[in-house]
Amino acid sequence: MPEPVIRLENISKQYRIGMLQERPDTLRDVLTTSVKRAGRLFTRRSTGRDDSPSYIWALKDISFEVERGQVLGIVGRNGAGKSTLLKILSRVTDPTLGFGEIRGRVGSLLEVGTGFHPELSGRENIYLNGAILGMRREEIDRKFDEIVEFSEVAKFIDTPVKRFSSGMYLRLAFAVAAHLEPEILVVDEVLAVGDAEFQRKCLGKMSDVAQEGRAVLFVSHNMSAILRLTQETIVLDQGKMVMRAPTPDAVDHYLNMGLTKQGERYWDQDPYILHGADFVPVALRVLNPAGEVVDTVNAAEGFSIELVYQLTKEISGLRVGIYMMTTRGEFVFTSFDTDDARLYDRYVNRGPGRYISRCEIPPDLMNEGRYILGVNASTYRIQRYFQDDKALTFTVDATGAPGTQWPEPRLGPVRPKLAWKIGKVER
Repeated sequence: MPEPVIRLENISKQYRIGMLQERPDTLRDVLTTSVKRAGRLFTRRSTGRDDSPSYIWALKDISFEVERGQVLGIVGRNGAGKSTLLKILSRVTDPTLGFGEIRGRVGSLLEVGTGFHPELSGRENIYLNGAILGMRREEIDRKFDEIVEFSEVAKFIDTPVKRFSSGMYLRLAFAVAAHLEPEILVVDEVLAVGDAEFQRKCLGKMSDVAQEGRAVLFVSHNMSAILRLTQETIVLDQGKMVMRAPTPDAVDHYLNMGLTKQGERYWDQDPYILHGADFVPVALRVLNPAGEVVDTVNAAEGFSIELVYQLTKEISGLRVGIYMMTTRGEFVFTSFDTDDARLYDRYVNRGPGRYISRCEIPPDLMNEGRYILGVNASTYRIQRYFQDDKALTFTVDATGAPGTQWPEPRLGPVRPKLAWKIGKVER
């Protein structure tokens, strides 16, 4: 079994917050600092309040391995510890606790222009970065033209990089990091600075790097890029590793974090009534064929979605509907309660009172997975009365659905039962 190129054991990083570590440089600074300390001491004694510095664990007990040729994604909310982890792997900062082994050169792209000197030209910075990575001048000479061609900044290669735009900076920085043959390539969300065409170019290059047997660690909030590029993904939350799994499972878990997981959602009516709202949402429910509120429905049986609401005055042309989306943000369908022209004519005016709009989802339509329901109440192109894009989540179980005799997953959010005919042609 090959040795991993990265091995981390219980890596933790602690930061001090609430106080800057400053060292006085002059007599005036010494006197000012002494007066401030005396003031803080007096405040603590007089009020009983403790203003001592606090600490935060940016990372806590992170352990994992990365094999040669593996592309590992890292996802998490802002502040989850993703960038701190990459800085430790790139040796920009040291861990507070824990142990790690890295075998090979690391090419890092953590921020736009990481490792570049602003006063030096693009040409000089290529050689500077190569030297930092441990490359010999002959190796850099061999890769130089390829780097410049990829970066598309040949016209400005002898211009000081301080005059580069952020996009130009990124192009050259990524080209250097990817082409100087590091055994490990570490890329943070910095790719978001580039335009769409260059992002596609970078993703293609990272795929090539992995196919050449080098490891790639990729942090991004772009779930499409994570799904396309990586085989496995780590999910970080508040400095802890909550899971490492195949990328589709990890992305679904990440996107579901913080969403409601019951089959029912209630809204507090007081704010709407207090502000004189015409439309007051009450509840949203997912119901099985027996009329029970459930979080998981069976695709082969069908299910219902029920929205309860209150009107405080008559509304003309009201339509109440749902948006169904996958947890990756892909729309499955949109439907309104007056899509049927007969219902539209009947309820063109809705007077004050409580209403229920119920949508029937037929059997053998939805594919397995977790879905998000959004709610909208509006008068077309006139007024929006209420909208909640992530009102509720629920799960569809595909047991008994068409094609379940084969264990393979079916692509797409729908799994319809379609009419087929099979006939033998006699010759």
